[in-house]
Amino acid sequence: MDVPPPHRQTATATTATLAALAAAQFAVTLSTSIVNVALPAVRDGVGLSDTGMSWVVNAYGLAFGALLLLGGRAADRLGRRRVLTAGLALFTVAAVTAGLASTPWMLVTARTAQGVGAAAIAPAALSLVMRLHPPGPARARALGVWGAVSGAGGAAGVLLGGILTEGPGWRWVFHASGIGAALVLAATVHLVPADPKEESEGPRPRLDVAGSLTVTAGLVSLVYGLTAAGRSGWTDPLVLGSLAAATVLLALFVLVERRHAAPLLPSGLLTRGAVGPANLLMALLGAVWVGLFFFLPLYQQQVLGAGPLEAGLSQLPLAAANMLGSGLAPALTRRIGPHRTLLAGLVTQAAGFLWLARITADGTFLTHLLGPALLVGAGLGVAFVQLTGAAVSGVEPAHAGLAGGLVNTTRQIGGAVGLAVLGTLAAARTASASAELPRTAALTEGYRGAFLLSAAVLGLGAVLTPLVARRARPVRTPDPDSTPPPRAVPCTSSRTR
Repeated sequence: MDVPPPHRQTATATTATLAALAAAQFAVTLSTSIVNVALPAVRDGVGLSDTGMSWVVNAYGLAFGALLLLGGRAADRLGRRRVLTAGLALFTVAAVTAGLASTPWMLVTARTAQGVGAAAIAPAALSLVMRLHPPGPARARALGVWGAVSGAGGAAGVLLGGILTEGPGWRWVFHASGIGAALVLAATVHLVPADPKEESEGPRPRLDVAGSLTVTAGLVSLVYGLTAAGRSGWTDPLVLGSLAAATVLLALFVLVERRHAAPLLPSGLLTRGAVGPANLLMALLGAVWVGLFFFLPLYQQQVLGAGPLEAGLSQLPLAAANMLGSGLAPALTRRIGPHRTLLAGLVTQAAGFLWLARITADGTFLTHLLGPALLVGAGLGVAFVQLTGAAVSGVEPAHAGLAGGLVNTTRQIGGAVGLAVLGTLAAARTASASAELPRTAALTEGYRGAFLLSAAVLGLGAVLTPLVARRARPVRTPDPDSTPPPRAVPCTSSRTR
């Protein structure tokens, strides 16, 4: 539902408010990508293990994805500006704390808190954009700015992470995020209008805190078990205990959702239109997406000997191809149809990952990385746009926002689980090859295995594409003369990581 702005703003004030809200989204997407290039330096700085590095990424992604829907509910109930400022404050403190970390547990805890803050920032900021810009050209322009900022944040994070790591050091990767969030917080306080009184009046559904806690604990247990299996083996008691706990907690989450008056995941949403199949494919896409931006900088730095800045710069062609694919997706859809476009995007990515699976310990950027990076980036942009649209097709306007939040949640969670699986495979292949090969060659074997599995996952996604086509049906409305709902826009969209 579109809520009218609390008061009429001047054009200048509206522009300034949009800039502040876009900056909040920029901070969220920047933090998902800025850390990847710095991972080897972070590992050495706090004493992380090779498998422990994945938790610097996953702690943020898990908290962000698991709590994103709760963050949206909280913004609706408690006030959008109030939740946004609280999220920015937590994000700022957590980022600075991460930069001061001296032990692995302190760093991972701070990154988790950052993810919690991001889960409040992203839906609250987007809700404010929708409230302050009525339907029509003004909203279209605002959402265009929002999408551009999301892509720019990912690309800027890759470059800035390399500059800071090679310059003042890896700690400034986190300090810079904290300083940026503090500036955005100050701008939000001064520029974003206060929540209107009518938003706090009337009955509001209770927040599903129990559901959020059980799904978050269950996913953390699952990812921990999958990650530890690569180090300790599948028969280790801790691994088995973590996987068993994950099963119990996720089953408990299902029970909680069935009993709650306002569940995070309303009953029947996954069966509307193509919501279920599209979210399944988005989880698969998120799995390979996060894995790509985790393993690619490690290969460049640990095997090819590139510095952080060089590794960051070399990912810019991938980011550019990603944004180009996103821009071309609407034209491709008009030309060959949405589902053929989705299939083309997935197959293009799979081809790029198969190419990456041929990397060698003495490879070069031009020979082994540039071509596949362009293929993967373009295919990723096309597939992301198509899956986001499919995930809200056939959904009533009243549920469009929730469906848009869900597709971002599955992407984040799929990325965390996927990185755990890919990291376990890579660690196992590296350990197996270490007995016969030098360190760099053994690491390369691990990365090749991760890229090959990523290609297989995308192949599975391509096979499942007809499910999206069969389930994608326009929603039926009671009034045949009613106008169709506007095209949904994703809550968050960090295009590069």
